[in-house]
Amino acid sequence: MRPGSPGVDSNRLERQHATPNAIRQLHEEFAAQRRAAPGAQGVDPATLRFLEKTPKNALRIPFLDAAFPDAQFIFLSREPRANLASIIEAWKAGRWVTYRGLDERPDPWSLLLPPGWREMRDKSLPEIAAFQWESANRIALDDLEKLDRSRWTSVTYEDLVANPRAVIERLAKFIGIGVDAGLEQRLASPLPPSKQTNTPAAADKWRKHQTDIEALLPELQRTIDRLRAV
Repeated sequence: MRPGSPGVDSNRLERQHATPNAIRQLHEEFAAQRRAAPGAQGVDPATLRFLEKTPKNALRIPFLDAAFPDAQFIFLSREPRANLASIIEAWKAGRWVTYRGLDERPDPWSLLLPPGWREMRDKSLPEIAAFQWESANRIALDDLEKLDRSRWTSVTYEDLVANPRAVIERLAKFIGIGVDAGLEQRLASPLPPSKQTNTPAAADKWRKHQTDIEALLPELQRTIDRLRAV
């Protein structure tokens, strides 16, 4: 299922990629890696919910829907200026290289590999960041809109950071789980920085790339408007 395999050219996976063998292997490997939380006893595996957060999966919703027909989806979006700046910084840091030696591209590629990535060969870094951001959000929205609306919900990064308890309680209700002692303890304290943070958080970090980012916004406006309407 990696780019370069037969029928796979990017991180995009669709229903046809969810072969019986692929589904079986996914289920078996997830089950084999299951571990009981400290103090957990007598948990019926059939009642467990598996939470997975990988940016590449924004391009894999049809595949995931086929592999896990009872899955629910939480669409997490972020204000585009800050998100674009974060993508640019990740590329520059060199810590999130995902592919080397891609066809027609001498430099390593970082982060998400959307369909159409070859067309970005001669583009600037801000343009590549905009391509990744727009592709991920547009494709995810297109795919989610094909599902029953009861199966997915949305949340913004800004709301999660500003009011984590309210957002987590809403999401737990959507998923159909309770807030246990471990989660309650986590919510009682400020959210820790993400392990993937490259530099300390700051509301205006994006302004370091303000000129480049604002030049790109008009081409992203349709997707920005769709996100605001979700």
